[in-house]
Amino acid sequence: VVECRPSLQRSGMASSRRPEEQAPPDIFYNETEAAKYLHNSRMIEVQAAMAERALEMLCLPEAAPCLLLDVGCGTGLSGETLEEDGHTWIGCDISADMLRVAKVREVEGDLVHQDMGAGLPFRQGTFDGAISISALQWLCYSDKTADDPRKRLTVFFQSLYKVLRRGARAVLQFYPQDPAQLQLITASAMRGGFGGGLVVDYPHSTKAKKYFLVLLAGPPDPNFSMPAAKGANDSASMAGTEVHNEGRPQHAARRGKHGRREGRAIVKSRQWVMRKKESQRSRGSDVRPDSKYTGRRRSKARF
Repeated sequence: VVECRPSLQRSGMASSRRPEEQAPPDIFYNETEAAKYLHNSRMIEVQAAMAERALEMLCLPEAAPCLLLDVGCGTGLSGETLEEDGHTWIGCDISADMLRVAKVREVEGDLVHQDMGAGLPFRQGTFDGAISISALQWLCYSDKTADDPRKRLTVFFQSLYKVLRRGARAVLQFYPQDPAQLQLITASAMRGGFGGGLVVDYPHSTKAKKYFLVLLAGPPDPNFSMPAAKGANDSASMAGTEVHNEGRPQHAARRGKHGRREGRAIVKSRQWVMRKKESQRSRGSDVRPDSKYTGRRRSKARF
């Protein structure tokens, strides 16, 4: 385990030990850490909320299933948010233990064991969009002399641009340690060919603040507008600079009174379970009578 993993261009500000400073991701996210994503309801809730927000900012066409990429998919929690919206997804992650938990959870997405800093192993123009939750900042740390964060970020963004179809968006949520990391990441995205910008939700809150890099793959689009940030009423909600090539117009998602998109089944409800069950069957999977897709056996009188 690496005891000290200095960030590139540290600001010198004191900070607590972040996960990125403790060990490389494939070591930090070991079997013990991965198990938390099975049982820790708070972690699950936060992950799902950020994935929901990222999906919203992708501005995908209504009622049109898409093929999406989840970079740093971990245990598949973000992927389940994509499933609930009717999309197919493929996830990649550097942690074998996190991917094993994803398989235990029987997620529907295909899983690839891959270091995103080494590039994404997919064909050109494969995906209609991409999301990433709490993964991008790991590329700002190096464990070997040969690992240059700038080069790894450039390789990642170039490969991400390649695997997205032209006009597609990527929404990457991340936790920059300092302004230097923020600048490094946004500059690397521009060098990779992307347009777009940075959206900061709840910019005036220490705990609730969330950074989202909203990127467009393709030529400029005059109809594009950056998504509005949550928790602010003025231009302070937009941190950083917008980069040049700009994409599809924003479409407001239709949401019910509980903040979820209308027409979507509540997770773990009977409707959701039956849909998952049918989806698995259509993919040729054997669905056991007592699997999580059928839930507990109940008397017919309850339905």
